[in-house]
Amino acid sequence: MSCWPRTALDAVIVDLDGTMVDTLGDFVQALQRMLADLPEPFHTFTVHQDLVEKMVGKGSEHLIKSLLAHIDSAQAAMESVALYESAWAAYQRHYVEVNGLYSKVYPGVVRGLDAWKQQGLKMVCVTNKPTAFAKTLLADKGLAGYFSLVVGGDAVERKKPDPMPLLFACEQMDVVPARTLMVGDSSNDAQAARAAGCPVLLVSYGYNHGQPVHAVDADAVVDSLADFRWA
Repeated sequence: MSCWPRTALDAVIVDLDGTMVDTLGDFVQALQRMLADLPEPFHTFTVHQDLVEKMVGKGSEHLIKSLLAHIDSAQAAMESVALYESAWAAYQRHYVEVNGLYSKVYPGVVRGLDAWKQQGLKMVCVTNKPTAFAKTLLADKGLAGYFSLVVGGDAVERKKPDPMPLLFACEQMDVVPARTLMVGDSSNDAQAARAAGCPVLLVSYGYNHGQPVHAVDADAVVDSLADFRWA
């Protein structure tokens, strides 16, 4: 289904990274600076965008651990606790410095959000990015005003692809999942939506762990949020 009857929806849940904002540049910068604070062999490794694209989407913890394991799995395993704690602290510090500086809003996002707002739909941003980082980024890109609530990866016990963040958002908005559209860019978003009972719309331009998004179980895929149509 490439369009929805207006009477079928009460709310929209929108993902952030890869859906509204291309943040790969922020991730690359934060990770590169993080590695510079770590010992060999990590601090001389060059972080490339295509590698980060395959790792983002499951939260900062997963991103950091995946990168450390990619660089040197044996060393990362041997020094797992101390190394991860050092990496986590460095990453948090550096991400604050770069958040929003190397990212940009995707074409069509503002038009899509405007259309949903004009229809009177409730809107919430649900992301695996830490809440503070998400709120700062949304404000920096002029998108904060569209959302009554931001549910970050640290807001509830489990992150997407678990349905918990979506169910929490629906509860906070006082809407039922079946009448709440999940809009995202990856299998994480689709799996969370299916488990929560939400219809799901994916964008074709996001990350999806480096895999084709059209292979993901979704109700529709669009090339731009501005392409969304009411039946």
